[in-house]
Amino acid sequence: MRLAAALLLFVLPFTCFADGATRVQTPYAEQKVVYDFYFDEPEKINSALYWIRSLMIPLGEEPYNYAPEFIDIVVIIHGTEIVTVVKKNYEKYKDAVERMRYYAALGVKFRVCGLAAADFGYLDKDFHEFIEVAPSAITELAHWQQQGYSLITPEVMDKKYTIEEIR
Repeated sequence: MRLAAALLLFVLPFTCFADGATRVQTPYAEQKVVYDFYFDEPEKINSALYWIRSLMIPLGEEPYNYAPEFIDIVVIIHGTEIVTVVKKNYEKYKDAVERMRYYAALGVKFRVCGLAAADFGYLDKDFHEFIEVAPSAITELAHWQQQGYSLITPEVMDKKYTIEEIR
């Protein structure tokens, strides 16, 4: 009896998982998300924008096929990355700006904290046309959550290794 139990414990894990992982198709509803962008380095906005892509692409593909109008996204910008959406810095942050402009054309709202803008010495006219200036990032975050939006706060780490190095 013990031998059979031991054999079963040894063989069962290999037979249950022999075909690999199971892909699930969670029945997602329409998405309402507010992103909190607050980074210590302006360049981290590039990685944070992938968080938006990671929400939009799977929902736009099979089996969901959601059109962008069924994915409601607001991005609140209030850290050092605020400099990336100022017109005079366009050449330095061109890739990030063009990705945000593309997302804005799909309906993503980008809002800058008015308090942070003032701290940086920026006026409304200093920002790109797809940017909206809100009174405060904190009041915006509270507002959107009260409207039923899920809060996502991207944590952008410094990458030490390539995928090939750790695979």
